[in-house]
Amino acid sequence: MNWIILLSADLPTATLNVNPSWSPVFTGESVTLTCEITDHGGWRYQWYKGSSQITRFTSKKHTFTISSAADQDQYWCRGERDNRPRSSQNSNKVTLTVRDLPKPSLTVDPDSTVFTGESVTLKCVITGYDGWRYQWYKKNYWGRWAAVSQSGFYTVNSNTLTIRGDDVINGDQYQCRGKRSNRPTSSQNSNSVTLTVKDLPRASLTVDPDSTVFTGESVTLKCEITGYDGWRYQWYKGSSLITTSTDKKHTFTISSAADQDQYWCRGERDNRPRSSQNSNKVTLTVRETPKPELTSPLKGAALIGNPVTLYCNLKQSVGWRFDWFKHTQTPESETTTDTHSSYTIRPVSVSDGGQYWCRAGRGDPVYYTNYSDALWVNVTALSPPVTLIVSPSRSQHFTTDSLSLICEEQSNSTGWRVRRYSHSERNVSDCSSGWGSVTGSTCNISSHYTSHTGVYWCESESGGSSSAVNITVHNGPVILESSVHPVTEGDPLTLHCLYRDPKSSDLTADFYKDGLLLQNQTTGEMIIPTVSKSDEGLYHCTIPEKGKSPQSWISVRASPNIPPVVLALGLSLTLFLIIMLCVFCCYKKKKKGNQKDGSVSSVQNQNPGAIPLQAGNDHIYDDVGAKENNNTEDTEANASEITYAQVKFSKKKLKGKDKEATEPSDVTYSLIQMKTLTPCSEDEAIPGPSDANPGPSDVVYSQIQIKPKKPKVKDVKAEPSDVTYAEIDLKDKKNLKENENKLQKDADAGPSDVTYAEIDLKDKKKPKKKPPVPPKGKGCAASNTVYSELKQNLQRPLIFSTDLKLKQKQCHE
Repeated sequence: MNWIILLSADLPTATLNVNPSWSPVFTGESVTLTCEITDHGGWRYQWYKGSSQITRFTSKKHTFTISSAADQDQYWCRGERDNRPRSSQNSNKVTLTVRDLPKPSLTVDPDSTVFTGESVTLKCVITGYDGWRYQWYKKNYWGRWAAVSQSGFYTVNSNTLTIRGDDVINGDQYQCRGKRSNRPTSSQNSNSVTLTVKDLPRASLTVDPDSTVFTGESVTLKCEITGYDGWRYQWYKGSSLITTSTDKKHTFTISSAADQDQYWCRGERDNRPRSSQNSNKVTLTVRETPKPELTSPLKGAALIGNPVTLYCNLKQSVGWRFDWFKHTQTPESETTTDTHSSYTIRPVSVSDGGQYWCRAGRGDPVYYTNYSDALWVNVTALSPPVTLIVSPSRSQHFTTDSLSLICEEQSNSTGWRVRRYSHSERNVSDCSSGWGSVTGSTCNISSHYTSHTGVYWCESESGGSSSAVNITVHNGPVILESSVHPVTEGDPLTLHCLYRDPKSSDLTADFYKDGLLLQNQTTGEMIIPTVSKSDEGLYHCTIPEKGKSPQSWISVRASPNIPPVVLALGLSLTLFLIIMLCVFCCYKKKKKGNQKDGSVSSVQNQNPGAIPLQAGNDHIYDDVGAKENNNTEDTEANASEITYAQVKFSKKKLKGKDKEATEPSDVTYSLIQMKTLTPCSEDEAIPGPSDANPGPSDVVYSQIQIKPKKPKVKDVKAEPSDVTYAEIDLKDKKNLKENENKLQKDADAGPSDVTYAEIDLKDKKKPKKKPPVPPKGKGCAASNTVYSELKQNLQRPLIFSTDLKLKQKQCHE
């Protein structure tokens, strides 16, 4: 029997070795596993981590790099082959202990926001090991880490990197890592640091006053730095440091033009940020003390009741307050202070006339300019020789409107030009300067601009001017149509609220006076039936959902009042004319055969500087009837049907305050005393003016309305005249000789309050019979001479009282 002997043997043994053999292993280090199987060949090696096969190789070595702590585990291997034995035993297990590489800590100093210009220090710290060499990296434009080494911008000192302020840029990223000779030979990369850079606090410099400054004026510089405190302020002029202070304000006085320069400031402090940025630079322009120019559109001329505006023109007009001065009788001047550079007096009265000055001041303490030159404001009640006609006749206009300004004079409109003071341009210019076209004395404005708003008037080459009118050009949708000239008391006033679109009509409008609502009208029209002085003021209107008009000043002037005494005088004159007509008719019937021509006498003041009280060469004719002479012998010789007196009133030179009263008037009052002459001897005296004491019964007040007529005397031509009032007193005459001497003395004495007029009475028809001659040395012979004595009382302004004494003398030639 054959015996079979079975021999058993263990599978080949696999042995696992690891290199490096130390523990722990650091991430990033390479590990090599070697699987050794003795006997047999042709092995394929299987590698296991824990219970999981990780790979299969024909090489008995397996090398891999530890990437993280997750690679820490038990590792083993086994072999397999195609022939017997087909596998090996499992190898021994090797435990790998994994540790992370040391990670550096990167810090920044300062550890907060970095301000522009500050340097930055980075510090890299690796704990647990020594002997490190530090490497620095900065992320470049492409996002890659680039090594940073020692240079002009970087300073490397062991584990610190200092970045100079010029290269500290907001958003830059930095990191570090360590290298050493022993394990671990390197560290991980540090955390990255992103620099946050902020601008230094900005200093803001302001100056008061913030315009041109003047020698002697105080200037205050103010340096504002927000966000931090504890600043010390540094003040610079040009490139030189003036001073340092803890006060943010720096005040100094401009001493001369050498102080003109650029000024700026900056701040410094003990904590971060240690300084501010440089402030903006302020240039101080230094000038000598200015002198304003005082102007008025009409050169100070004004009519009573109209407004007048004075302008204190100062080129450097920032922050000024204006003082207005008027010369008064008291040592102190009247002073008005306003922030506006214009001063309006409305309405003007006589007391507003005089000298005006202005000056400007600003700052605290106040710095004053020089005084302006004086400007005379002349207030008069006379109507100007020319009137400015505005077409369309309103004070407000749209920019789309065209406008015509016409200088209209009663006699001749040539030689007048339209001038303007523009509120925005602050200057006076003629229509021909470009804003209008001139045709004769007419200025046409085809294109309107808001800069055309201002004061307009007519002016001649000789300096005469019209009343000024205010014209406002509005770019908005609504304007107020109001009178461009002052309105007379008692007249109606109509206001319209106009909308720019002409198709819109009867829009509801609200009308305001001095900011207070007056009326709401659905027709867009407001009517004041009878204007009074209380209606004067600033008016404007609004159309709901359309817009608001500018304001316009409406002036109201007083209406001329007729005194009650004038009405009484008119009635008296009418009664007197009726009585004189009756006396004349009776006298004419009685003296049909003996009529004489009336003669004309002109009463003129011989003062060379005289001016007529009545306009033009109007003559005043008066029918004078004489009482019958008691001397029957002279009755026929003295009979005269009509005597015409042509009187011209002339202005007389006066002294003192009386000179102010000599102003023209449309009304003349006259006292006429008619005395019937009686025969007298040479020894008898003619009574002088002081002897005339008319009683109440001898006085008649008359209002004579002169109209064009044909006088009964061919040599006299009547012309239209104003109204003359006459008081006539008829009395007897006593003596002639003495009166003639008195007249001669008064004539030699020069101009006086008495003017004598010689009236020649000539026969209309030569008498058939020669009049009898009185005996020599007895009564006076008939004569053709009548003396008229004219007294002008100039004590009241604008109303002139005249005493006219007509004395008829009889004497031998």
